[in-house]
Amino acid sequence: MAQLQHLKIHFPGKLVFGNGCLNDLATEVIGPGVQEVLVITITPLLDALAPFIGQLQSAGITVRTDTSIVAEPSFADLKNLLNQLSTTIPQVVLGIGGGSVLDIAKLVAAQLDNDQTLEQIVGNGLLKGRNIKLICVPATSGTGSEVSPNAILVDDEHQKKGIISPYLVPDVVYVDPMLTISVPPAITAATGLDALTHCLEAYTNKFAQPFIDMYAFEGMRLIADNLIEAVTNGSNADAREKVAMGSMLGGFCLGPVNTAAVHALSYPLGSTFHLAHGLSNALLLPYVMEFNVPAAPEKYAGVAVALGCERQADHLSTAKAGIEKIREIIAACNIPSTLKEVGISKDSIPQMAQEAMLIQRLLVNNPRPVTLDDAVAIFTAAYGD
Repeated sequence: MAQLQHLKIHFPGKLVFGNGCLNDLATEVIGPGVQEVLVITITPLLDALAPFIGQLQSAGITVRTDTSIVAEPSFADLKNLLNQLSTTIPQVVLGIGGGSVLDIAKLVAAQLDNDQTLEQIVGNGLLKGRNIKLICVPATSGTGSEVSPNAILVDDEHQKKGIISPYLVPDVVYVDPMLTISVPPAITAATGLDALTHCLEAYTNKFAQPFIDMYAFEGMRLIADNLIEAVTNGSNADAREKVAMGSMLGGFCLGPVNTAAVHALSYPLGSTFHLAHGLSNALLLPYVMEFNVPAAPEKYAGVAVALGCERQADHLSTAKAGIEKIREIIAACNIPSTLKEVGISKDSIPQMAQEAMLIQRLLVNNPRPVTLDDAVAIFTAAYGD
């Protein structure tokens, strides 16, 4: 591991976690000076949100609801939404949904009264501020966006771009795992494995931090212990609650440490082949682990223990048991295990590898350097026989 970097953590101003806590959300919004609220969400959640919206309206607050974000958001999606809102600026922006909805809500709150263009804030630390109150409520257990300083958009060239800023960390976060009860098994599996990957890549990161390792280890443990149950028995509120906690802990890892090669290599799967982000990570995770283990066997042995494996005779053996445990979890969640299974052509591997190498902001975090040839080899292994 590299020498410890300066640790910088930007926590939400307030965090409320627990089954049913959505019932108290209106108290965070209703207050002096709040006349208009923008709720960015998805259509399937409107019925669940009706009582909350009704409370706001009863308090004399105008509620504007947007459900336009239905896939990974693009520059065009954000600009279109900002143009629609240009005539009025709400006092509060709420994002209630999956990672795409939360990312857009974070950026809308920052950009509605900001003289910086979207292109000017792409990157790390370039956003200069945010004046509108931001509240985020996740409805899936995966991205951790509700507590992270990150937002991801697809640019006009179909490349994923990251916007990272402490101003994107919400003022208030409500995590109600009951909102995830209705999430279908396939999405539960993919988002849960995404969250597991956040924790795993932070824990094994070249710039890992002991303080963040606590979140990462416990996040891996909670998700590994409960994800299969949440996928196969979605009504199990206890399993949903524990996976949601693991996902949130993974979100806390994203600012101070961030992800590495799994996420970097997954970008072309999303931008070119439009695979869901969580599925892309799940497809690549065991193969990147195999590549990385020789460079950090002790850390990957820790991963294996967090996943529930017994310690073996040495770190390397324990680490390899962890890789097999990941494969078992993926199989039990009915997630495809190869790129071939999801229809990706083997001929596309060289181009995907070149695109992945552009994501140096994540590749530099990897415990083992990744060259273009390495990326080709990892994609080839992930392709399957």
